[in-house]
Amino acid sequence: MDNKAFDDILPKLVNIALFKDFDPKNERDRSVLKVVYENLVVRLYKKGEVIIKEGDTGDEFYILTDGGVHVSRLTPAGDVIALADLDSSMNIFFGETALISNDTRNATVTARTDCRILVLSSKKFHEICKTEPVLGYRVLSVLANRMAQTIRNVNRDKATLYEALFNEISEVE
Repeated sequence: MDNKAFDDILPKLVNIALFKDFDPKNERDRSVLKVVYENLVVRLYKKGEVIIKEGDTGDEFYILTDGGVHVSRLTPAGDVIALADLDSSMNIFFGETALISNDTRNATVTARTDCRILVLSSKKFHEICKTEPVLGYRVLSVLANRMAQTIRNVNRDKATLYEALFNEISEVE
């Protein structure tokens, strides 16, 4: 990918939460993002194509640059529930935990339209972090904050469900 393309993609990179701490006007930050850019692979997905499948092991991070996706998940009973419909204007990225852990995917992402997606493998991310430790530090900081917020939300939701169940049982007695 060339410099003009980098200048076109740079605003997209700095507008996603994972790279929000990088200043495109700062030469050092710009240099780090350029290395990230040089390691991105462009993938095209057709409408209806599965990009990520829940339960699969993943080692890639995705940035949606064009198009729209549908995010869904299976309930414990095996029913599909819709989580979100997202489009590229929303500065969407997904699969970010794959950068630090080859964990199983917790949702299915399907192309709602034809999509253009930039992909970064965890292997490339780790290679970049060896030469650009600031990338690893900043990205891991964002991921840690996101995960902490998720844990807080899950704990709040569990408490709400517990209270509702307790109230339901109390009314029956």
